[in-house]
Amino acid sequence: MWGIQRSRYADCNASEASEEAEVVVNIGGVKQVLHGDVLSRYPDTRLAELVDCALKSPEEISSLCDDYDPDTGEFYFDRDPEAFKCVIELYYYGEIHMKRGICPMCFMKEMDFWKIGSDFLDDCCKSHLKEVEDELAEIAERVRTILVDREGEPGAGGWQRFQVSLWRLMEKPESSLSAHVVAILSFVFILISSVVMCVGTIPDLQVEDSEGNLTEHPTLEVIETVCIGWFTIEYLLRLVSSPNKIKFVLSFMNIIDFMAIMPFFVVLTLTSFGAGVMELANVQQAIQALRIMRIARIFKLARHSSGLQTLTAALKSSLKELGLLLMYMGVGVFLFSALGYTMEQNHPETLFTSIPQSFWWAVITMTTVGYGDVYPKTTLGRCNAAISFLCGVIAIALPIHPIINNFVLFYNKQQVLETAAKHEIELMALRTGQGELEDSPGRQGHVCGSGARVWDHSVSSSCHSDAFLPLMKKTKTCNKPVV
Repeated sequence: MWGIQRSRYADCNASEASEEAEVVVNIGGVKQVLHGDVLSRYPDTRLAELVDCALKSPEEISSLCDDYDPDTGEFYFDRDPEAFKCVIELYYYGEIHMKRGICPMCFMKEMDFWKIGSDFLDDCCKSHLKEVEDELAEIAERVRTILVDREGEPGAGGWQRFQVSLWRLMEKPESSLSAHVVAILSFVFILISSVVMCVGTIPDLQVEDSEGNLTEHPTLEVIETVCIGWFTIEYLLRLVSSPNKIKFVLSFMNIIDFMAIMPFFVVLTLTSFGAGVMELANVQQAIQALRIMRIARIFKLARHSSGLQTLTAALKSSLKELGLLLMYMGVGVFLFSALGYTMEQNHPETLFTSIPQSFWWAVITMTTVGYGDVYPKTTLGRCNAAISFLCGVIAIALPIHPIINNFVLFYNKQQVLETAAKHEIELMALRTGQGELEDSPGRQGHVCGSGARVWDHSVSSSCHSDAFLPLMKKTKTCNKPVV
């Protein structure tokens, strides 16, 4: 079968009857002849049970296959013939390898039907299966989140319902029109605050105080105060409605939000102590540092930009490549700065006064910036600079492709997961509508943990989509469809 010689299995331990037996199977219209000694290598599988079917009753035979022809001894199975080609490899090679293009979840159902455990899968197929299971679990979690956002948790009290509604208003722009408006307003205030911070540093737009020092224009201060008021109200509402206060406070983006509003209130508090405190040098330096911290507001844009979130996640997944880049650059900077100092120290007008001072020259040279404030003046020093430039270009270019590839993969994965989650919601709504039309007093539908009415067992078993399976497993109130 498929060009595999039977003589390989002459040493199989089986009875003489099974060695001489031939089992004819028809898998989805594709007829194959299998040998009993090969199938008997794994006696607990469904195919091995077909070897001695001559001694079994018709009822037992019908439980093993979809149809049986007693005249020709042919077993018919309404299964996928392409998947069966992978399954039969177990009997010849001792392991199973999924072919490209076969759905891993559907293939696991095929293995369950043939009574073959997942332990016989090849290692590469197991890793692929694990990735698919993780994706399905993430889709299921997104579906559950969408259902909770739409209908709320069952049995929640009045305050909990208000808290969930407020959380959706502040954190879920797609949940309602008002939430979408709030997200747009937050985005506009972030832009206005950033523009005011930049425009306030223009000398022509500044005014002099009583001591002759330039300060921000009063109009800009009013706009800044309004923006800070919005950020403060937004932060407090999100904190109040957060289901997990500790996780909320320790979240990176929420720390950025706190840093964006904290300088204003610190400066306001110091100002309230009077002019004597404000005249202290240390206090003035602290106020200047706090004003600089306002640049953290620009990171608030990441909350409303899926592209920036994808870029951040891609950089996190590329930490290994970034680490290699820093290692290459560190070695190159140390090497070429030491060589540059050694080659230039005998020149009377050398700009390389020490190896640590040469680090700056090596960094700007390897990164192809080249400010020109430090440069070699000897021939050997210039050759060293040329080599360091070429090595820097190569060191920077090598990790770029993996980083870009991680970004594209992560972005495409997020798009697929979002589309799959929305598709599952549409399927659930469609099945719910069909269930209501076909509902009768004698038929009961399953209910998920989110409180949503879901299809009954007969409808779910005919579905080709498996994305809802992890969700059903987590809620423990919906059963897994039986193949």
